[in-house]
Amino acid sequence: MAPFMMRRIPVLAVLVALTFPAGLNAEELSRAASKTTGATSIKSVGRRIPNFVLSSTSGGPVGLADFAEKRLLVVLFSGTACPIGNAYLPALAEMRGKYRAAQVEFIAINSVAGDTPETIAKHARDFQIPFPVLIDAEQAMPPLFGATRLSEVFVLDERRVVRYQGRIDDQIGFDYRRDEPRRRDLAEALDDLLAGKPVSVAATDVAGCLITLRERQKPPGTVTWREQAAEVFRKHCVDCHHPGTAAPFSLLKYEEAAQWADMVREVVEQRRMPPWHADPRFGEFSNARRLTQPEIDMVVNWANGGAPEGVAPTTPAVSAPHQSPTEGWRIGRPDAVFSMPVEYTVPAQGKVNYQYFTTPTNFKEDVWVQAAEARPGNRAAVHHIIVFYRDPEKPRRRVWIASTAPGADPVVFPPGLGRKIPAGAELVWQVHYTATGKEEHDRSEIGLVFCKQPPQHNVENFGISNTLFRIPPGAANYKVESSIPVVKDAVILSLYPHTHVRGKDFEYVAEYPDGRKQRLLSVPQYDFNWQNTYRLKTPLHLPKGAWIRCTAHYDNSAANPANPDPAKSVGWGDQTWDEMMIGYIDFYYEDESGKTEPGQKSGKTEPARGGPEDPDPAVP
Repeated sequence: MAPFMMRRIPVLAVLVALTFPAGLNAEELSRAASKTTGATSIKSVGRRIPNFVLSSTSGGPVGLADFAEKRLLVVLFSGTACPIGNAYLPALAEMRGKYRAAQVEFIAINSVAGDTPETIAKHARDFQIPFPVLIDAEQAMPPLFGATRLSEVFVLDERRVVRYQGRIDDQIGFDYRRDEPRRRDLAEALDDLLAGKPVSVAATDVAGCLITLRERQKPPGTVTWREQAAEVFRKHCVDCHHPGTAAPFSLLKYEEAAQWADMVREVVEQRRMPPWHADPRFGEFSNARRLTQPEIDMVVNWANGGAPEGVAPTTPAVSAPHQSPTEGWRIGRPDAVFSMPVEYTVPAQGKVNYQYFTTPTNFKEDVWVQAAEARPGNRAAVHHIIVFYRDPEKPRRRVWIASTAPGADPVVFPPGLGRKIPAGAELVWQVHYTATGKEEHDRSEIGLVFCKQPPQHNVENFGISNTLFRIPPGAANYKVESSIPVVKDAVILSLYPHTHVRGKDFEYVAEYPDGRKQRLLSVPQYDFNWQNTYRLKTPLHLPKGAWIRCTAHYDNSAANPANPDPAKSVGWGDQTWDEMMIGYIDFYYEDESGKTEPGQKSGKTEPARGGPEDPDPAVP
C-alpha cells in the first residue's frame, strides 16, 4: 500500500496530557507508554466471535451474519474524539479499496459512552468513512472482542475466528509519529490470510485511547448474590446447572456459584453461555436463553467485585424452574420411566457406531404425552439419545417421542396439546456413545408426563430434509436446500435445525400463497455441540398452499477445526463423520382434533430400516 500523509494534529500533546503525569522525559514517557499499552491486555486470537446485531449510522440494524459472503472481516474500534484513531481513518479507507476485490470488508464499532448516534453519524460523514459504522450503545462489544483501546483492529476469518488483533501499523505511538510506517501489521495479516498462510505476527501492542466501560466503574461489592445476581442465575442458568443434569457443575447455591465466579464471568462476557444461536432479528422464542446486556453487566460486576453474598437472609433460595423431587428431571416428576433393556459397555477408545435398543411399554390403552425427557445414564459417554415408538399396527413405522443432546430442551407441550403413544407400542432407542479414554457403562432412561385431560390436538414432528447432496472436498460454503408444501392449514410450534460437524448456518423461511416471505429462524453460526430447539413464542398459522423452505451451508474445508477429513466428499449418513440436512418442525393441523381414532397418523414417521434421523417420506 502506498504511503499516506497524516493530518498534522497534536496527537501526542493530547494523549500525553490525558494519559501520563507531567514532568516525564522522553525515555520515561516511552517506558510509561509501553507499560500502559503493553501487549494487548485480552488475547482473543483463536477465539470465535459469536453473531451480534447493532444499530448503524445508516439507520437499520446490522449483524455480523450480514457479512457471511466476505472472506475476511476487519473490525475497528472507533470513537469520535480519539486523535490517533481519527488519524488512521484515511489509511483504512484506502486499505478497504485495495482489498475489496479479495472479498475483505471493514466495519467500525463505536462503543464510547459519550458518543451519541447523532455525533457518530456526523463523525462518519466528516471523515468520509466508506464502510459501515455500528453503534454499540450498551458497550457490549469491547468485552466480547477483548478490545481495550480505540484504533484497535481485529481480523476475522470466514468462520469469524480472530486471526489478528492489535494495531493498524507502527506509524503512530504515544511518544512518536513517523512519516510512514516501518511495519504495516494489518496489511501483512490480511496478505498472509489471503495467501492461505498463518499470520506471522498475530497480536501487537496498540496505541490509542482507552475504552472506559460505565459498568466497570461501580465500586467492588455493589452487586451481590442475594440482592441481584441470584435472580439472573435462576432465570438463565440453573435449569441446566443443577444436580443430575448434563452441566458440569451446579449453580443453585451461593457457595457453588462463587466457586465458579471467574469462569462464569468469562463465558457470559464472551456470549458462550447460555448457548443460544438465533439471530435476534428473526422470530421470537419462548425458550430464548440470551442474556440482556444489563444482566451480563450484573454478573460481570458481581464476579469482578469478589462475588459477595450480600446480607439479605430472607431472600428465598434459588431453585431450578423445573426442579422436581426426582433429582435431575427437568420436566418434573415423571408419570412413567423406562430404561434401556440392558446396560451397554462403551470401549475406552475408538469409534462407536450408533447403538439401537428396544423396550416394551406394556401400555394397555393409548396414552397422551404432555412432556418427555430422555436422560443419559452416563453423561460422560452419551453424546445424544433419540427415542421413538414403534406403532404396533404398522411395525415399519417409528414415531419420534423425545431426544437429548448438548443444549437440547426436554419436550414440553402447551396445555391442550399432546403426542399419542398407542397401546402396545415399543420404545426404540438410538444412542450415540463417545469413547472417553476408559471403559464406561450406561443404561439411559426416558421419563414421560401424561396429559391430565384429552388434548385438543395431536402434535406431530416432521423433518424437512435433503438426502441427495454431496459436499465437495474443501468446499467452504456449500449450499443445501430443502422444502415442503403445507397441504392443510397448520400451526407451527417449534423449529429444530440439524446438521453434523460441517454445518455452518441454517435458516427457515415461510413462503405464503400470495408470495410473501417470512424468515422464521436464522442460525448464522450453527454449532453441532449445542442442539437447540427454538420454540415460537406465538404459534405460527400457515395456510394451505404455503411452503416452508430451509437453507444450510457447510464448511468442508481445512479451516473447519471439527472437520474429520477436508479431502473427502461428504453425503448423507447417520454417523457424525457423515452429514445431514434436516429442518425439524413440531406442528399440528388446525382441523384435526387430538381425540383421534386409533391408527390416524401422529408423530414423526420413520422407516424402520433407516437411521433415527432419516426424513419422513410423507409431507404435512
